[in-house]
Amino acid sequence: MAMLPSAGAARSPEPFPAEPSAGKALPPATIRNEPIAERLREAADLLLAQGDGPFRAAAYRRAAEAVLALPRELGVIAAEGGRPALEAIPGLGPAIASAIAEMLATGRWAYLERLRGVAEPEQLFCLVPGIGHALARRIHEALHLETLEALEVAAHDGRLANLAGFGPRRAAVVRAALTRLLGRLRSAPPRAAGEPPVPLLLDVDGEYRQRSACGDLPRIAPRRFNPSGEAWLPVLHTRRGDWHFTALYSNSALAHRLGKARDWVVAYFHREGFSEGQRTVVSESRGDARGQRIVRGREAECVATAPTEHAGGTKAGPARA
Repeated sequence: MAMLPSAGAARSPEPFPAEPSAGKALPPATIRNEPIAERLREAADLLLAQGDGPFRAAAYRRAAEAVLALPRELGVIAAEGGRPALEAIPGLGPAIASAIAEMLATGRWAYLERLRGVAEPEQLFCLVPGIGHALARRIHEALHLETLEALEVAAHDGRLANLAGFGPRRAAVVRAALTRLLGRLRSAPPRAAGEPPVPLLLDVDGEYRQRSACGDLPRIAPRRFNPSGEAWLPVLHTRRGDWHFTALYSNSALAHRLGKARDWVVAYFHREGFSEGQRTVVSESRGDARGQRIVRGREAECVATAPTEHAGGTKAGPARA
């Protein structure tokens, strides 16, 4: 089991300007190509250290070299041509262009922060006018969102409007703010790729918990709720067909408050060219599914999915093919 560097040991100095304050995003012109390339390289290093295969790491390294070879700044290219201009740069592709667009629009990259163990979604959501700290915390805890793209999808599909404290009018304000913030750097309106089948999500959850229990996964030291800096949080990168998954125990305030930080598993998933999604898998404590692993938001499908027993009595979804 590898113990990875703590959040405080992340590359120094911080390559971007100071993180934006609540309600304010960094203008693209303030972010130069060199720090963007440095973050792409850092993601490659962390993926390899956390046991991911070599392919994504190599893609990030190639993208970093492509960025450094550009005769113009990415911020200028994006300002003139938006996301399509970024995607047209040889060596990038839709997924990395999306990451660069996020850095240019917000000054942050949520995926890298997650790899580092320093992700703080509430601060990211506070970049959006109309969302303060209390609402940002409610969004994260109730909807389990961590990126601005995921927030925008929720603003369009009704989940945000149904959240206490929002309603249709405030959700419309947030939609408009996100369109201003992200729209120029997006090639098309937000779209979800659908989701993996429930048995696939439960399978990833089962692999993560089993390998965590065996000490078979690298561990990171999250910055939140970890005053000792202990590397306690196992991380799994894995693939199922054309789906890529990252799984971690939930390190949210709610999970810690309810004593579920070693039970709730957050599974992030994406396919090339689509927005990232996520689901939280928990042990059900009520009803007919009591004791069964349940994907929050897809409970009815889970009830129909028969779990299997791993050695040691832990339950998971069907075995991997």
